[in-house]
Amino acid sequence: MTRLAEVNIMKENINHIKSFRIEAKKLGPHVLLAAGVHGDEYEPMLTALELINELPHILISGSVTIVPVVNVTAYQVSSRYGEDNLDLARICPGKPDGSTSEKNAFEISELIKESDYLIDMHTGGLAHYIHPMAGFTLHPSPEILDKQRELALAYNTPVIWGTDHHPNGRTLSVARDANIPAIYLEYGGGSGIRKEVVKTYKKGFINVLKYLKMAEGEAEITAPEKRFWVEDPRPDSGYFQGKMPAPSDGIFVCEKTAGEPIKKGELFGRIIDPFTGNATAIFADVEGMVLSVRISVHVKKGDALGSILPIVGPGKVIIDTF
Repeated sequence: MTRLAEVNIMKENINHIKSFRIEAKKLGPHVLLAAGVHGDEYEPMLTALELINELPHILISGSVTIVPVVNVTAYQVSSRYGEDNLDLARICPGKPDGSTSEKNAFEISELIKESDYLIDMHTGGLAHYIHPMAGFTLHPSPEILDKQRELALAYNTPVIWGTDHHPNGRTLSVARDANIPAIYLEYGGGSGIRKEVVKTYKKGFINVLKYLKMAEGEAEITAPEKRFWVEDPRPDSGYFQGKMPAPSDGIFVCEKTAGEPIKKGELFGRIIDPFTGNATAIFADVEGMVLSVRISVHVKKGDALGSILPIVGPGKVIIDTF
């Protein structure tokens, strides 16, 4: 029914990305699944490898291209950043003759432009833990935006988050400019491997294939009114690294967990200076649900400590910018 074609775009340099294409005999959409844009996000890489083995037995139409590791040197140095200290999620579409991260950014951008849909899998890396969510940019095209909402729904994560479409340098901005529906996934983070993240990501992707009629069976989609769904068009609304910046250096002791409710003014955590014993309390500036928390406890001034989604119960909230 299907065949697996290893599309190895490595030339002489081992730092070029490697992709795998699974093709069914019947024509259909072409979906690109990316992992390892950041080198310290391991569950998406494992998800990608499992799907490479399983999709030849599942796919009935169309094709899927899978990239297990997008930023090769970021993985090699176990970091969000490549060996050139660049964040690939800020430099797309990259440069074919640039540094290693810029070359990888160029290569994944070219694959994006060849696809019909993009799904980019992430975690919170070593620094953050994120409640399971599917996100997308609030694309200016209503048609593309609706398709992105449908992809996010098909992943069956408890949180759906639509954010400002203007930021550039992302895989999603490459897709935006090419009018390709795209979503990104966030779940988990920290040291060790969380098998539930791999299971959720794999199950969600197969459900998306069912929704696109690329795999047998009916897609199971949790009702929208049961999701925590926020659409926030404010500038940089989806920028995790800018959320709740630490006011000082120290040891961060978080008092909350991702997914739980929080009230405005409630204690989120404390930063303790180990040299003086002084503690700085961090309070929630909005009521809502804790979306992410910092789990790398040694923080520098300006480091993101967590994020709060401005929603208090299941349903859909649209942030009014007027």
